[in-house]
Amino acid sequence: MRVYTAGAGRGPELADVPEPSADGGDLLVESLVLGVCGTDREIAEHGLPAAPPGRDWAVLGHESLGRVLEAPAGSGFTPGDLVVGIVRRPDPVPCRFCATQRPDLCENGRYTERGIKGLDGFGAERFTLAPEYAVRVAADLGRAAVLVEPASVAVKAWEQADHAAGRPAERVLVLGAGPIGLLCALLGVQRGLEVHVVDRVESGPKPRQTKALGAAYRTRTQDLTGGFDRVLECTGTLLEEAIGLTAPAGAACLVGGGDPRSSAALNAGALSQELLAWNKALIGTVNASRGHFRTAHTLLRAADHTWLEGLLTQSVPVEAWPTALSPSPEAIKSIIHFHG
Repeated sequence: MRVYTAGAGRGPELADVPEPSADGGDLLVESLVLGVCGTDREIAEHGLPAAPPGRDWAVLGHESLGRVLEAPAGSGFTPGDLVVGIVRRPDPVPCRFCATQRPDLCENGRYTERGIKGLDGFGAERFTLAPEYAVRVAADLGRAAVLVEPASVAVKAWEQADHAAGRPAERVLVLGAGPIGLLCALLGVQRGLEVHVVDRVESGPKPRQTKALGAAYRTRTQDLTGGFDRVLECTGTLLEEAIGLTAPAGAACLVGGGDPRSSAALNAGALSQELLAWNKALIGTVNASRGHFRTAHTLLRAADHTWLEGLLTQSVPVEAWPTALSPSPEAIKSIIHFHG
């Protein structure tokens, strides 16, 4: 069976491993589509944070879409069901959040994640999945169902920002028109809000998809006017701009991973004064719970499916996986397909 792996001291590669066995009540799932994101590219460049116990390599991939081949009685699933896998598993202690089915808020850092930290991912022709970590998805989403995982992150980002803010959301800014950014924009539009998106790319699918939502698109933050009730920073590089453009009593949520370039010229004193003087909230978010996955699935089904397909700008067969790791700046979401 072909799997997409990475190990200590070497980058990703396609390898052959034995077929998985769905013992202990797990589902056996056939991979259809694997999404590729910045986390995968970071692992490709810098290596795995932690491999599964007893070996120095792991199967990569955490944005999944698969078809159930085998399902044990009483699992709630049947062969033929389409599923996506929840990524994070609770820590073994567990902490108070993991003990209440919120490993996305794990406070001791001993959680594991499929394809990222300590567990094999979904980048295999077939994989096993415990029913409690499987989310059934509708066939009418097609391959766009692979967006459920990144959409779950967007759902949680909105939840965190709303919780932190002291003013209602009417005017929203999304920094970055990658997959997470555009999904955050989609959720804002679905709520009937005024949505603005900023990305440095001037042409191609990013501005096209933004405008198709009815949102405004800019290539520079300097072209924006007024403050924003919610700012969703999805680039990892625009922290200062995110804080500065947040309205008084508004909230900025950091969704993109921290980029060292973003801290080079930051004035921490000035930023803290900005937060304090105007009652602004700054919060970070990562990962998502089962509830976020389910909400993401519901919201994606309510979206224009043609628009969702427009986010999948690069699709390659598993044999050509390296090209998915280095897309053009104009691309949005890269996917690897395993069958057909």
